[in-house]
Amino acid sequence: MKTATTATTVGLTVVRVTGAVQIVTGLLFWTGNALALLPVHLLSGVALVLALWALAVLAARAGAGAGRAALAGLWGALVVGLGLTQSRLLPGEAHWVVQVLHLLVGLGAMGLAQNLATRTRRGRGGTRAAARPPAEYPAPIRAQDARGHPPQVGQP
Repeated sequence: MKTATTATTVGLTVVRVTGAVQIVTGLLFWTGNALALLPVHLLSGVALVLALWALAVLAARAGAGAGRAALAGLWGALVVGLGLTQSRLLPGEAHWVVQVLHLLVGLGAMGLAQNLATRTRRGRGGTRAAARPPAEYPAPIRAQDARGHPPQVGQP
């Protein structure tokens, strides 16, 4: 299990670092600056998606649910597809809608990666075991006199 924990930590670190690169370069592009960094943006986006997919596999193997892993697989494909085609979608003044969508889909990928890592670390289902009350509580101890009766008010 230590290997899975290490791999989860590495995968999540890759997502966080590449996610930060994505946000910074994306904002630079949005303001019309540093367009020469587009290859860095593309490469770090691919690395982010590959790390997301790796976390999905680790989560599925840890028993955190195949559905969530499948969602991560599809979400990663959406990130790549949208990233590679966004320049051709809604050209003109409405293109900002595609840019916002691209940002939100990327942020969603980062959040999904965090969720997968948390569920992988916790194991099956991603929840901590709930505390269970004892099957039977002991009867409360009550003061009694020598005959087994409760003491009278004013008596020791």
